[in-house]
Amino acid sequence: MSTYEIKTHQLGRTYSAPHFFILNKGLNSGKPLDQPCPNCFVITTRSEQTRESLYYLCLSLKTGRFFSYYLKGSVIPFICISDAKKVINTALQNNQEQQWKIKVEKLKKINAFEENLQQQLAAIKQLKIALLRS
Repeated sequence: MSTYEIKTHQLGRTYSAPHFFILNKGLNSGKPLDQPCPNCFVITTRSEQTRESLYYLCLSLKTGRFFSYYLKGSVIPFICISDAKKVINTALQNNQEQQWKIKVEKLKKINAFEENLQQQLAAIKQLKIALLRS
């Protein structure tokens, strides 16, 4: 799980290795993304399993606000690539493989549940609109 490479994403560039993106500007710095945006880093790995594990590690670090300590800038806060790498490496050193696999499975279930709730809320919103227009 410790073999990854982090770089600044360049618009228009495609990657053949398993990868994901991390937002590097704004208050959501550190948030992992499946699709690129103009202000993000790309993390490439050798295997899909490593990619998935690092994705959920970054998600948990973002949720736990571990990246927010390293935010710089007064108008638009941002995180440096070296600080992002430091946070990820520290988390990798502190996690234990077996416990982490269990947490990743639980995080997957929670994310699926959250996505389902968001779809239900969108359906309720559309139902309200349809009711008010009739």
